[in-house]
Amino acid sequence: MTIAQLSRKNIQALTPYQSARRLGGKGDVWLNANEYPTSPTFDLTDRDRTFNRYPEPQPQAVVEGYARYAGVRPENVLVSRGGDESIELIIRAFCEADDTVLYCPPTYGMYAVSAETCGIACKTVPLTVDFQLNLVEIERQLDGVKVVFVCSPNNPTGNLLKRSDLLELLQMTAGRAIVVVDEAYIEFCPEATMATALADYPHLAIIRTLSKAFGLAGLRCGFTLANAELIQILQKVIAPYPLPIPVADIAAQALQPNGIAQMQRQAAEILANRTDLQKNLANSPLVEYIFPSEANYILVKFKEGQPLFNALWDQGIILRNQHNALGLQNCIRITIGTAAENAKVIQAILNI
Repeated sequence: MTIAQLSRKNIQALTPYQSARRLGGKGDVWLNANEYPTSPTFDLTDRDRTFNRYPEPQPQAVVEGYARYAGVRPENVLVSRGGDESIELIIRAFCEADDTVLYCPPTYGMYAVSAETCGIACKTVPLTVDFQLNLVEIERQLDGVKVVFVCSPNNPTGNLLKRSDLLELLQMTAGRAIVVVDEAYIEFCPEATMATALADYPHLAIIRTLSKAFGLAGLRCGFTLANAELIQILQKVIAPYPLPIPVADIAAQALQPNGIAQMQRQAAEILANRTDLQKNLANSPLVEYIFPSEANYILVKFKEGQPLFNALWDQGIILRNQHNALGLQNCIRITIGTAAENAKVIQAILNI
């Protein structure tokens, strides 16, 4: 047998997630990964660290710092290698071989990829035309479903899911499935968090990250918020030492009051730049529709999205093509960059 033939059958058939870095590109305007456009700085020079010992399994300063920030107790927090690890941990911890995962496209692709990697089948219930949950169809499809993934604000559409719908979803799944609400972008609309519902729903898990508004995508530090019993189950399957010492040091600094204040300033800057980008894009005859957004990106439907995306790519303006996503033909997702980067995007589109 070849090496490929020796791999698991589901891995042989797996199409890996096409991350921004995997897709490549060459340019000086990178607005395809929903990152913060500049890097915050943190001081590590005064830290007396040695690296011959393993780090804490769950670094206390990070857990307690995030608990304070999120308004929960430390026992409600699990630290992981980005939010992506949280997705896989939940599937591994709760899904048997004959269970299924349900998600609602168009949405983040890692829910499906993580399930398929673990050999777990997927069900899809597409969002409605206004990108909201189809609760009637979800309830009809719930047999055999162990985990439901939803994203709010949703990636790539940018909209919030209705809180009333999320609460109804939690009610219909009680005792049947884990509901995972991905809040990777919640810092741009913090009032919409579902963390306040944790006390009422033991089967609710919330995914968070430092990758977006905190500007620390390169740190790979994420969190699961849930009731203590659910967190304890995830602790059974997480790697023994998920966070390296330098990562934990920087994360702990980011969660101090001055770090949180810096994040909030960054989020406010992004929101202002988002408004300007939306206004300027509206002047282009190439734009068919700009979808409302509560995140650090906007989804734009162009009249000829494919040639426009390619033309910008060739100029070194790297955006995220959503043309092949369900219901998003001719759509491009644009991460909100600096004012200068956004101006380059606008000028290039106007030139075309």
